[in-house]
Amino acid sequence: MMFEDRYAAPIFVGESPAFRQVLSFIAKLARCDAPVLIEGETGTGKELAARAIHYSGARGSAPFVPINCGAIPDNLVESELFGHVRGAFTDAREARSGVVAQAEGGTLFLDEIEALGAHAQVALLRFLQDLEYRPVGGSVSRRANVRVLAASNTDLAALTRQGGYRQDLLFRLKVLVLDMPPLRVRGDDALLLAEAFVARYCSRYGLPAIPINPHSLAHLRGYDWPGNVRELENMVHRELLLNEGETLSLNIPSVPPLCGTTAAPVTEPVQVTDFRQAKAEAIARFERSYLSHLLATTAGNISLAARLCGQDRSRLNKLVRKYGLARSSFTEDATAQWAKNALEST
Repeated sequence: MMFEDRYAAPIFVGESPAFRQVLSFIAKLARCDAPVLIEGETGTGKELAARAIHYSGARGSAPFVPINCGAIPDNLVESELFGHVRGAFTDAREARSGVVAQAEGGTLFLDEIEALGAHAQVALLRFLQDLEYRPVGGSVSRRANVRVLAASNTDLAALTRQGGYRQDLLFRLKVLVLDMPPLRVRGDDALLLAEAFVARYCSRYGLPAIPINPHSLAHLRGYDWPGNVRELENMVHRELLLNEGETLSLNIPSVPPLCGTTAAPVTEPVQVTDFRQAKAEAIARFERSYLSHLLATTAGNISLAARLCGQDRSRLNKLVRKYGLARSSFTEDATAQWAKNALEST
């Protein structure tokens, strides 16, 4: 089964029960106008689901405007969302509309909603309460005619319990919830998707149709796809461009044997709890430990820490604030040690 929007190539392909359930629920969501929170792992197709909801509904002929919340500096969120008037701040040489105005009559899609800082959460909550907003520096409030869809690859409920997200904002966003299943639970959908991606990229580059070799097809079924559909698409795209054979080979990582293996011994008691909650808590423990070590290495220097770990400075700053890590608690001795190690390695 393929699900198509009216402007693009097929965006969903699959036959599994999990996939069919998603399609059925999307059809229901498209018939109403309430906010929807789309949850799921990275690469499961959350934005595609949002587009399907939009283009299948009454607002389908109006704009669909996506915005990545993780890419907006905290101090610019209100300007990005609501726009600003001329002279509102130093660089505001002319008036500019925000994404809310750009989505008028249509859908505003807020991706990576978990990345919003405390100030941005308050601004968004105020807007969602009555869909009224005021451009930065403006004196007149405006009413928006938009539907708000949001997406997160983090369990927002668990994040809220940990104090990293406003509960009242979560309630506003989570009127309806669509949970996107990971590719590993979708059975043979990986095979159908791989064939669809081969057809798509052969058409894009003017290449003759080519079959996927049987060995690769067998491995498609066994791999757990941590990057989900996005990982599969990128793999097909890459291997197709590099392929020189009569069939397409996919460089799928080895699948560990399911039988004849000995499980690793459990060294400490494990508390059985809700999977999503346990996963969110494990991620939180890792992030806090990693950030603490990183800031100790750089003596609290965020710019240096961002360069070392390959992250955007504003995003790293949000994570540091999220876990309540005070930069002042990291000593200058760490900077001296880091500089010494760096010099020794050059």
